[in-house]
Amino acid sequence: MDLKALIREIPDFPKPGISFKDITTLLSNPEGLNYTINTLAEKCGDLAPDLIVGMESRGFIFGAPLAYKMRVGFVPVRKPGKLPSAVHSIEYQLEYGTDRLEIHQDALHSGSRILIVDDLIATGGTAGATARLIQQTGCELVGCAFVIELKDLNGRQQLPKVPIITLVEY
Repeated sequence: MDLKALIREIPDFPKPGISFKDITTLLSNPEGLNYTINTLAEKCGDLAPDLIVGMESRGFIFGAPLAYKMRVGFVPVRKPGKLPSAVHSIEYQLEYGTDRLEIHQDALHSGSRILIVDDLIATGGTAGATARLIQQTGCELVGCAFVIELKDLNGRQQLPKVPIITLVEY
């Protein structure tokens, strides 16, 4: 299936020069969404994760159904102040300033095998921070999976040396 045909490109969004990859058109296509989840499950199966971790918010969209398909649990990584219990957190650099991610302290158990899932990898900042957060909990990061990769932004360089699976490259 040609997933690129199901991903709408919005020129000059959110600012001039950016070509935004809009996944809402993929999500609204039942065959495309089914194909995406099934293909990610197939490509990630040999990684044998215990849990899938998805980042707010589009990582939830692909991570939760992938976890269901792979018969493993799903753990959300959220922006500050969104989780109600004690959290592990990590601060990371943005182009201008910093941001923070959090995960419940009791969500992961040392030694668990973790697969990070998100819709897109661009510069790798959020995925890289999530990988560091996972490693701080004593878990094993077994891989990262993304629907879309923006190759020219070299996001893979921000990630540990684990398998990185993508379905569509721009």
